[in-house]
Amino acid sequence: MLWNRIKTRFAGLRGSGGVGATFAGLAAALGVGGGCSTPAHQRTAFTIALVALAAKMAKADGVAVSVEAAAFERWFEVPADQRDAVRSVFDLAKKDVAGYEAYAEQIARMLENEPEIRRDVFECLFHVASADGVLHEAEERFLVRVAHILNLSDADYLDIRHMFVVDPDDPYTVLGVPRDISDADLKVRYRRLAMDNHSDRLAAHGVPREFQVVADRKLAAINTAYDAIVAARAARRSIAGNTA
Repeated sequence: MLWNRIKTRFAGLRGSGGVGATFAGLAAALGVGGGCSTPAHQRTAFTIALVALAAKMAKADGVAVSVEAAAFERWFEVPADQRDAVRSVFDLAKKDVAGYEAYAEQIARMLENEPEIRRDVFECLFHVASADGVLHEAEERFLVRVAHILNLSDADYLDIRHMFVVDPDDPYTVLGVPRDISDADLKVRYRRLAMDNHSDRLAAHGVPREFQVVADRKLAAINTAYDAIVAARAARRSIAGNTA
């Protein structure tokens, strides 16, 4: 099995000293980057690149905690008897973030014609980044860069981000609707909120002007949120149409 092979190679490197001190040494020992295109080599190269990227993602905020490694193992469905090998490789790669772009580029090349799998890889990274309950500013910069390398659109990035991070100014949160709401139901919800918060309607019911000012601000937020959702959906449809 793949991880058994990696575990064996890692044990040999660790025992020899020197070479085993770097993640690059392990990758080289496994033949990654050597130009071989056999299926076994490609699986190994992809796995090493993904583990490296996830580990360096965990280190982006300066501290790689065990919960992040555990999050990767759950996402990647690593068998229990092979987790020590995964953790060993993860620990090697997480020593710093240097070289993460090269691993992202390697994955992008390997998955050039697999947009859905590229998205899955990015979801894995967000899963790791949010495992400790906080998305650090440095982690977000890391993720933005990797999204660009993986050729994910801004809309893709935001969609995936919203799966793991709840923002108080998220347009769906502002409107109080689920992300999978239909366009028709979204429009109904928007019109109801806009009507309920329109200052003219409040004035007709004798609401003091001070409260009408608050309603004006809320209505502006409602309009902005609705426009943002409509624009994002239109952009996704355009992208889907161009790639069909």
